[in-house]
Amino acid sequence: MEFEAYGMLSLLPVIIAILLAFITKNVIISLFLGALAGVFIINGLNPIDSITTFIGDYVFVQLTDSYNAAVIALLIFIGGFVSLMEKSGGAVAFAKSVSKYITTRTKATLATWFGGIIIFFSDIGTPLIVGPIFESTYDKLKVSREKLAWILDSTATPVAVLIPFIGWGIYIMGLINEEFARLGLTESDFSAYMNAWPYFIYPILAVLIVPAVVLLKRDFGPMRTAEKRTTEGERYWPNAAPLRQPAAPDLQAENNSRPILIWLPLAVLFVTLFGLLVPEGFPFEAVSGSTFRVALSTAYLFASITLIILMISFKVHTFKASFEIYTTGMQRMINVIVIIVLAWAIGMVLEEMGTANYIVQIIDGNIPLVVIPMLIFIVGSVMAFASGTSWGTFAIMLPIAIPIAAQLDISIYICIGAVISAGIFGDHCSPISDSTILSSTGAGSDHIDHVKTQLPMALLNGTITVIALFVGTLTDSPLIVVGAIALMVISVFIMSRLPDRKTASEQ
Repeated sequence: MEFEAYGMLSLLPVIIAILLAFITKNVIISLFLGALAGVFIINGLNPIDSITTFIGDYVFVQLTDSYNAAVIALLIFIGGFVSLMEKSGGAVAFAKSVSKYITTRTKATLATWFGGIIIFFSDIGTPLIVGPIFESTYDKLKVSREKLAWILDSTATPVAVLIPFIGWGIYIMGLINEEFARLGLTESDFSAYMNAWPYFIYPILAVLIVPAVVLLKRDFGPMRTAEKRTTEGERYWPNAAPLRQPAAPDLQAENNSRPILIWLPLAVLFVTLFGLLVPEGFPFEAVSGSTFRVALSTAYLFASITLIILMISFKVHTFKASFEIYTTGMQRMINVIVIIVLAWAIGMVLEEMGTANYIVQIIDGNIPLVVIPMLIFIVGSVMAFASGTSWGTFAIMLPIAIPIAAQLDISIYICIGAVISAGIFGDHCSPISDSTILSSTGAGSDHIDHVKTQLPMALLNGTITVIALFVGTLTDSPLIVVGAIALMVISVFIMSRLPDRKTASEQ
């Protein structure tokens, strides 16, 4: 077998990709050089031949594959729609229309949580749209900016990764499909994603811990101390350096926009999507990945057209400006497309080198199979924390985790869930993560104070995730997520009874 020829060298592309992700914080450079290093080894260290082979036989091949081309086209449609939604002002108008009903601290925090879920189509948009809307309400009702930042962070990437028909879901399904094709598995990427969904333990807990803490009134750790400070009239700690929103608001969009600019396009999106899928038997019968992507692309196109018409009708933007926003959003997806193409390429390199086979040879008989998903979660979490990128973690870890699961006869779904949970958990804990920084920015919070107050929540959910993955591997039951949620609620009660510890920022 090929892995016997390459041996430990088959690990080199993964090691290089992970180390460079730590050092450069740039997933494109990391994936490119990791994959290229593998091609160098395969081609006997011939530099010119290796580069041309990498471009021709690994990159171009991915671009010309019909499935991959459909994923890329869908991502472009999604990019245009998300850009329109962010610039339409509809989310701001919707929030203002309900703000008069927000009269208590509980209502304010739950409204923020619900608002973050509503803006599911943009993990970047959630903190920068929702945060500034609610910050004055939080100050009025004496809720800490740290809590606002935590809620924004909990409804950004954790919500986005749970939605199968936005950029995050499409990206993950693209990675899954590539590995399934190599393994000869016929299950569709959409079906695999949905079967793995109950094992997305950490994202689910990250979203649900917010209403658990708010409704039970059970703050704990540094968050409880920050809340006490705010109720006593101090918005920030003495040495705090709050982050501010980087761009000025679009006053024309905010003044002319209406709530219909957010709910009608989303309604068109869902009606079109289900209108095209239901005749195919959805949701009672399996729908092919190609049918799903065509329906989704059509739905995003119709939703975008609807939104452009509304923006013109309400004089939010002219047709020219609206179309420029749409095409600019498409262009913003180039970075994502490059990442996923390189992820496909490095997966192809790892398959040719037999990396997963070599890892299986090391593991088999030496490590209990029941701990494999836990190890996947821990390694992925460290990578996501150090690099600040969940997408890079998915790109590097899924091509390793899926083949290992298949060869060791472990649930592929739980291993996919371990990777997804790891990416979001490490990203949540990392002070250099984009979503963490944007949450501090959107909330007008000190960044380090946001990290400090969020960390105990994240560590609690991360610990529960490890336990759930272990039990889930033993039972092979997706119902383990129900037990994880129950354990989280019980843990919130217990943690809230522990005494406070003063931090340096308080002293």
